[in-house]
Amino acid sequence: MSEVKKDVITLESAQLSAEKWTLRSESVSVEIMSLGCVITAIKTPDRNGHSADIVLGFDELGSYLTNPRYFGAVIGRVANRIAKGQFVIEGKVYKLAINNGPNSLHGGIRGFDKAVWSSETVPNGVRLSHTSPDGDEGYPGNLKVSVTYTLEENTLSVHYCAQTDQTTPINLTNHSYFNLAGQGTPDIYDHEVSISAETYLPVDDNMIPTGEIRPVENSLFDLRKPVLLGFRLKELPGPGFDHNFCLWLPGQSKQERKCARVVHPGTGRVMEVSTTQPGVQFYTSNFLDGTVGGKGGTSYPKHSAFCLETQNWPDAVNQPQFPESLLRPGEEYIHTTRFTFSVA
Repeated sequence: MSEVKKDVITLESAQLSAEKWTLRSESVSVEIMSLGCVITAIKTPDRNGHSADIVLGFDELGSYLTNPRYFGAVIGRVANRIAKGQFVIEGKVYKLAINNGPNSLHGGIRGFDKAVWSSETVPNGVRLSHTSPDGDEGYPGNLKVSVTYTLEENTLSVHYCAQTDQTTPINLTNHSYFNLAGQGTPDIYDHEVSISAETYLPVDDNMIPTGEIRPVENSLFDLRKPVLLGFRLKELPGPGFDHNFCLWLPGQSKQERKCARVVHPGTGRVMEVSTTQPGVQFYTSNFLDGTVGGKGGTSYPKHSAFCLETQNWPDAVNQPQFPESLLRPGEEYIHTTRFTFSVA
């Protein structure tokens, strides 16, 4: 059993209060905030038993109000990019805010990361709920969402559930930035990463998938065996990884499967990820630039963390050959992702 503790934090200048939950097992502790459904801290031990916080974030509630890089937040209604900020459902064109070059990104101007969720305790964890009204950020339908975080021994499970009264695209994920050496460590070059994917999605100049599903074989995107990130990032054209790795293809089973493993040899920390989602966006914090002040007065430069955002494939609402992205009335959106922490 995990200990579950609740606190209330307030920001008087914005007349905002949020609930903060701490889940604690024998070896791992996780802190979650109702603003943005954010994971604000994950503390795990190294091989010598020394615990450190391994996710990027802020010390102050106020910084999460803007949170320009989405540290730790749940992203919705649709994570990742939608090309040209528009899509068509049943002949009707829906237009969204453009907030990432020519695209809509991570739910728009005020996505789920900016909402204050309601919360309630559950065994070994907390369930956070949010209702997104019809027309919210341009999306159709009233959407009811819940995200349940549970901590059992050394595994953090994230369970997503949603229902709608109109057909709408949906793609939920958590946008935690990890550094297994401890947040505030300047880079992730000494991390070893493996991703169990046979294919990935190439992108165009606007970071939208081209539609091709390309084998990783004989490419720099072949991460099926562990690679040292520093060397691979030097070889990779462009600023780094920001790509979807395909975990299952349309028509294949949606059963939960292991998708990624990251090891930090220096501390011995290991993180393994499993999910029911069809993809994982591997992102090496290419757009961090040291200007965002983090916990304890640290700054977060480029390549100071990695994200493994389990989700549907980007722009799936506009690419019919991709996995289904629409939720219809009477259906239920259900996905689970697990992060397991250990020491090697």
